[in-house]
Amino acid sequence: MNIIRIHCSDEAAAASPPDLFGLMADVERFSIEVPSEVANVLAAGAPVFVGVSGGRDSQALAYRVCAHLDDIGHQGRRFLIHADLGRVDWRDSLPVCERLAQRLGVELIVVRRNAGDMMDRWLSRWTANVARYANLECVKLILPWSTAAQRFCTAELKSQVIAREMRRRFPEGDVVSAVGIRREESAKRARMPAWKQDERTTRRRGAGHTWNPLLGWRRGDVNDYVRVRGDELHEAYRLFGSTRVSCAFCVLGSEHDLRASSNCTDNQAIYREMVALEATSTFSFQSHRWLGDVAPDLLDAGLRARLQEAKERAQLRMSAEVRLPEHLLFVKGWPTVLPTPGEAALIARVRRDVAQAVGLQVHHTDRDAVLVRYRELMRVARAKVVANDLPLHTEEGLQT
Repeated sequence: MNIIRIHCSDEAAAASPPDLFGLMADVERFSIEVPSEVANVLAAGAPVFVGVSGGRDSQALAYRVCAHLDDIGHQGRRFLIHADLGRVDWRDSLPVCERLAQRLGVELIVVRRNAGDMMDRWLSRWTANVARYANLECVKLILPWSTAAQRFCTAELKSQVIAREMRRRFPEGDVVSAVGIRREESAKRARMPAWKQDERTTRRRGAGHTWNPLLGWRRGDVNDYVRVRGDELHEAYRLFGSTRVSCAFCVLGSEHDLRASSNCTDNQAIYREMVALEATSTFSFQSHRWLGDVAPDLLDAGLRARLQEAKERAQLRMSAEVRLPEHLLFVKGWPTVLPTPGEAALIARVRRDVAQAVGLQVHHTDRDAVLVRYRELMRVARAKVVANDLPLHTEEGLQT
């Protein structure tokens, strides 16, 4: 993969507002990475979708990519595309994207998950996880929230819906998806390439290309470039002091950013709804922090009491589940082993304790019922692996 660094051109500078800060002369700061794979499909007129969230990185991305497309005389279509997360979004996010589209003269596409917004996804996940636990389809109760390891929030409400719309609009031919990630943001992003083929938008007669042109930019570069282009940042930064914009309350957010978000009146209703799910589920929003502790003054006395009780019930739940031996916990292909009668009795006791702690109605709460259920689950698992010609698990363990 050959990468060409493209600097701000004289044409881009001339098209911008007056250079009040003397920054346009510092062209190296605002250079972008254009791998040959991207340059080739852009030259062929492939459509470009610029992902915009309302955050500063996506603002800088939109301005800089559109300037580059103008410079090279790109003949294809270009779009801004925004995934609306519903009531967990900052209210200023969509207006920022709309302003970007208007200033650039580019169509803004707004996509949403058909089955509901992010809060709906967490609520439905909790309902489904309770049903799974009640029917002994999992050995431990599963939390409702997304996590750093399980970011279905990004996958299902952003990536998948954006890719679906790109395929719908262009069922054939190459397409380019420009994304505003930067190496400075995390160790994982520091390893990201400037280009990769996107399997989600690759079809039989056309490839999807994910392009990360701003990888080398620093936060100061982003802020300055948006300012040079005469725009202003999202209210989360300007008015509330947040360091990033994603969901109003993000599972990866710092305590500072969660508090900043809680200070915005628009975010306080969803804050209370999320805390109510903490109280119902006994799972904290983050592994190390209860969201309800961020701004308890926004909660009424009833919800504060429920949250305190949930913390106590969470301790009972965890104390029960920690008694399960490691070999009975979830692994790929679970269950891989039939519990002994003694282990089945332990599983039954743990299930009764968890159900009482969380307030659930569950099945399979005695030794014999657990053994019957495990045998049924293992028959189903065996049928699946046989159908897919995979190694079998027996009641004694893995058959090699």
